[in-house]
Amino acid sequence: MPEMPEVEIIKRSLQDRLVGRTIQQVDIMLPRLIKWPTADRFQAITTGKKITSLTRRGKYLLFGLEDDLVIVVHLRMTGKLLYSSANTQQDRFSRIKFYLDNGDMMQYADSRTLGTLYAMSLDELWRITGLSSMGPEPLSEDFTLNYLKEGLKKHKGNIKALLLNQRFIGGLGNIYVDESLAIAGIHPERKADSVTESEVDKLFSSINAVIRDGIEHGGTTFRDYRDGNGHSGSHQFHLRVYGRKLLPCLICGTPIVKIEVAGRGTHYCPNCQR
Repeated sequence: MPEMPEVEIIKRSLQDRLVGRTIQQVDIMLPRLIKWPTADRFQAITTGKKITSLTRRGKYLLFGLEDDLVIVVHLRMTGKLLYSSANTQQDRFSRIKFYLDNGDMMQYADSRTLGTLYAMSLDELWRITGLSSMGPEPLSEDFTLNYLKEGLKKHKGNIKALLLNQRFIGGLGNIYVDESLAIAGIHPERKADSVTESEVDKLFSSINAVIRDGIEHGGTTFRDYRDGNGHSGSHQFHLRVYGRKLLPCLICGTPIVKIEVAGRGTHYCPNCQR
């Protein structure tokens, strides 16, 4: 699933190309991906509208349109937004196409069809629960050391489950949680309220660092993720633990272990993360 760094890269790769363009036509090949309003209504209210902004919140992309409308896209597992000329070969999993006034198009492609799209006014964004209830993001002013410290104190469950909770921290997913815990030297099954003050300091720094590095490297691509121009990221070549089962830890040489925590495949070093 694209996490915060990947969605940020997608935003940056599309922003200059889309802002100022007008949507002339919308083709919806799989109506069930439209969660609000109906597919027909989505098509009607977005056609003819100029794209005035492109922003991101957590793992959501928000396309601001004229008349205080917004298209919200949540890519989930395998969703992609790709910009191309209308006469080039399209992605074989293309589900929705936005034709633009310059002859180009943006297509939403999704092999597993788990993504969701919405079109609504700005004052209706509360309808998207995952967006309206999202916690502060890494690298933001609201994500402070004290916020993390107080949140960990209040949580009796394991730390990985808490870090994956979008209500607690927006944008973090499986890859970057594993990497953050590895850098901080914290076992993913530790109880959140057992983390020491010095460990919280390390964790706060590591969360911000892995997000910053993921963005710098263009995101993490194992299979599906591409930016808006169809390019892969390279952060997979810089990961410490994720996807490295049985390979030696880059710090101590101990083989990386994979277990299941909070229902997710979880990688860690049993020596560095006791």
